[in-house]
This record gives sequence, C-alpha cells and structure tokens, in this order.
Amino acid sequence: MALRNAVMAALLEGEASGYDLAKGFEASVANFWMATPQQLYRELERMEGEGLVSARVVQQERRPNKRLFSLTEAGLEVLRDYVLDAPAKPPAIRDELMVKVQCVDLGDARAVDAVRAAVAERLERSAAKLTRYERLRERLLDGRTEDEYFVKAERIGPYLTLLGGLALERANVHWGGTALKRLEQRMAVLEH
Repeated sequence: MALRNAVMAALLEGEASGYDLAKGFEASVANFWMATPQQLYRELERMEGEGLVSARVVQQERRPNKRLFSLTEAGLEVLRDYVLDAPAKPPAIRDELMVKVQCVDLGDARAVDAVRAAVAERLERSAAKLTRYERLRERLLDGRTEDEYFVKAERIGPYLTLLGGLALERANVHWGGTALKRLEQRMAVLEH
C-alpha cells in the first residue's frame, strides 16, 4: 500500500491542510499507518502534481498562508480502484523487541532486565495509545451506541479501523503485562 492511499483515505473526512493531516493522521489512521509530517507534505505535492488532490490557498493574518487540500474526482477514482483491488498479502512483522524477547534466556540478569525495561516501555506506549483511541471512540460515538452509529453515521470506515487499533493495543497491553510478570519471575530465579 502506498502512503497516497492512506492520505486519500484521510481526505475523505474533508478538506485539510498538510498540518491538519499530519495532526489528524495521529488521531485517525495512526492505528494502521504511520507517516512523518515531511512524508505527508512530499506526498501531497506529488499527488497535487498528478491531479489526485487540489489545493487552495487561505490567506491568514499574522500567520503564514495555508494550503487546504481536497480530493479531486481523479483522486476519488484512484481510491475507488484501490478499494476494488484484491488486498495484498498481510504484512510481514519485523519487531525488534520480539527478537530481544526471543533472546532473553542468555543466563544474564542484565539481559532480562534490559528486555523487561523495553517491554515496560512498549506497555506504557500501548496504554497511552489505548487511552487516545478510547477518547476518539467516544468522540465518534457522540453519545450513540455502536449499533446507532453504524446505522446513522455518514462514514463507518474510520470507526471500523479504530476498532482494529483498539484490539491491537488491548492485545499489546495484555501481552506486555503477562511478559513483565514472567520476566520478573525469571529475574528472581537468576538473582538466587
């Protein structure tokens, strides 16, 4: 999948500046696609050159002018074609922490402690993401039940991807808690 598809998916929410997209990326699509602001700006320029998005300049007082991007009909058509294509095979997982966890049994308490610290850091990040995703969920539902949301919402895709992000982070938190408990048990064994 190309970054452009994720950018066009984000623009389905409506017109946005590059800054707004970068900020919104963290809130809306970060649970399935990561990109730096620089990558987003470069991609927007390419997409504008290809006619997939259009930009209009908004004059601002005391601040630099900003460009607001929106999907063109050509962009919508590319996005439709993308959705109709068969999905690629699932991505290969390359997780350095899992390699370190795999190597934890070196008979060295320092290795176990280093892995424990890395797992704790991941657990903390996942818990923070989970909190952000729960806030986003509440904002999307806006007092409605999920069933009401799915019947009445203009777009359900953002909520469905959010559910995927929530499931992933809940799994990370669960795994992290279990791994920390077992690593602490291993530390106790190595220290005796």
